[in-house]
Amino acid sequence: MGSRGDRYEHHDLVPLAALINRELRNEKMEKPAVRYGSAAQSRKGEDYFLIKTDCQRVPGNPSTSFSVFGIFDGHNGSAAAIFSRDHLLNYVLNAMPRGLGRDEWLHALPRALVAGFVKTDKEFQAKGKTSGTTATFVIIDGWTVTVASVGDSRCILDAQGGGVSILTVDHRLEENAEERERVTASGGEVGRLSIFGGTEVGPLRCWPGGLCLSRSIGDMDVGEFIVPIPYVKQVKLSSTGGRLIIASDGVWDALSSEMAAKSCRGLPAELAARLVVKEALRSRGLKDDTTCIVVDIIPPDNNPPPSPPPKKYNKLKALFFRKKSWISTNKLAKKLSAVGIVEELFEEGSAMLAERLGNDEPTMQTGSLFVCAVCQADLAPNEGISVHAGSIFSVSSKPWQGPFLCSDCRNKKDAMEGKRPSGVRVV
Repeated sequence: MGSRGDRYEHHDLVPLAALINRELRNEKMEKPAVRYGSAAQSRKGEDYFLIKTDCQRVPGNPSTSFSVFGIFDGHNGSAAAIFSRDHLLNYVLNAMPRGLGRDEWLHALPRALVAGFVKTDKEFQAKGKTSGTTATFVIIDGWTVTVASVGDSRCILDAQGGGVSILTVDHRLEENAEERERVTASGGEVGRLSIFGGTEVGPLRCWPGGLCLSRSIGDMDVGEFIVPIPYVKQVKLSSTGGRLIIASDGVWDALSSEMAAKSCRGLPAELAARLVVKEALRSRGLKDDTTCIVVDIIPPDNNPPPSPPPKKYNKLKALFFRKKSWISTNKLAKKLSAVGIVEELFEEGSAMLAERLGNDEPTMQTGSLFVCAVCQADLAPNEGISVHAGSIFSVSSKPWQGPFLCSDCRNKKDAMEGKRPSGVRVV
């Protein structure tokens, strides 16, 4: 597991003009181009996605631009997926300290993602709706890719010469023994659906509610031990770039990560996304909403991938050519895998909020007032409750040390950890 807490440094707030100049000086290596495409086939109408390529760390400064991509696979209705698509990004950005340079901003991003996911869940549950959603949320800033996820939508990286890497963890109770243990320790029950005669069928589910996932946004009728705290992974690509494939389980239930990556190599992103969905439907049929986003991170001196050949071409010859290219890529992967095609910067998947929010340090302060680390509500000095109060995850934790939570967010933290009844009423 990665941790970078020892690398915080104190940075005073600086004028906007000075910050812009510093950003321009720091951008020594030209940014890669980002090309993307999306495709979807709907069965239940509960998949939603987000594509936003015009975000800026410093408003008004194009050199600080970054891109955001997200897939939200809803269940028991679409309300949670729509709410997450519309609000998650703002909640994450609101949790970021102000006045940070690029390196410090990227450093603070994993913690802000945790806060943003938890706030999204809290705000949606306050509406009293019982739907839920997975969330796979990708932020691309230059060569750095940060992925946060709950549920079983997935993001993979097909790096140039580096093979296929999975940047998410599936939070399915059936496959994830660690999550099963956490859910039962927090007060949930895990088992299969029991039908007439006591026969158990289907995948493992959490009861009450019968959800197959251990982490999601929403799902207030299931119990708060189904947490919205995301697995977060941050990597830095080499200057050769790479391709991200972000998709809902309609794709991954039909195709392995390697199959999805292999099926669309050599195609531009838009056509690649369509082909991944087409391959998934060909393999399994339209049994679920099936959504895919393909994002190419392209070195600045490279042209975008060529367009596919016209419809009238020799299919056998094309198949042979692609197979030959795949073999060449595999040989190249063996040569380059040892020289660090992808650098891992951060990885953490704990469901303990105190671990994920860490300790407040000068870089993380957002103003003269205390604020709740999750909902960003202003707190008087005597109102905040330390996220470490009562925590036993570290002997070095101090209950008077920040970050601090408001009483509502502290209650949510306790419920997620099984320290109080969640208040769920199942009819």
